[in-house]
Amino acid sequence: MPSWVWVLIGIALVFAVATVVWQALARRRTTKLQQQFGPEYERAVGGAESKRDAEAELQARQERRRQIEVRPLSQAARDRYLDGWQNVQAQFVDDPRGAVADADELIQTVMADRGYPVEDFEQRAADISVDHPQVVENYRRGHALAQASAGDGDTTEDLRQAMRHYRALFDELVEPAADQAITRQELDEGEDVAHDSHERTVR
Repeated sequence: MPSWVWVLIGIALVFAVATVVWQALARRRTTKLQQQFGPEYERAVGGAESKRDAEAELQARQERRRQIEVRPLSQAARDRYLDGWQNVQAQFVDDPRGAVADADELIQTVMADRGYPVEDFEQRAADISVDHPQVVENYRRGHALAQASAGDGDTTEDLRQAMRHYRALFDELVEPAADQAITRQELDEGEDVAHDSHERTVR
């Protein structure tokens, strides 16, 4: 058999192995992102032009999160915020619209105290989604209802729903378990996923 035939066979084998490795890395990346983000993964895929674009965006969130030093709340701060939430709930009876606005502001204050940047809502939601993927959609819905309450089309039930959505995130932010919402190991695994993606791009 001519030597050039063996060369072609060798190239074909290398290509086949590379394809298998690439597919395995892609499956590994997808699995890790699904485990990390849960329902937020499906939301990202549904809103992106492709699964690859969605996964790249989620990886970018992980990378940004690694640059943010999220701090635990002191017990005094935790108690103060819990008292603040009780006051907001009591306010809802007489001033639902004001209570929702104050709840929105209170959550931003808690986030800032914990170290999250709070300048832009969409970025806040993206940052929160890494640590709290199960409730970030509650935050988005609550915020949307809070914004709608500035007009005349809101109802008391809409505002009550906004409070419920906010409460879901508030609980996770102030509870002690929130301090371990994302572990160092999980962040490192995110780095592995990003590294795998980079290696695939280089190839």
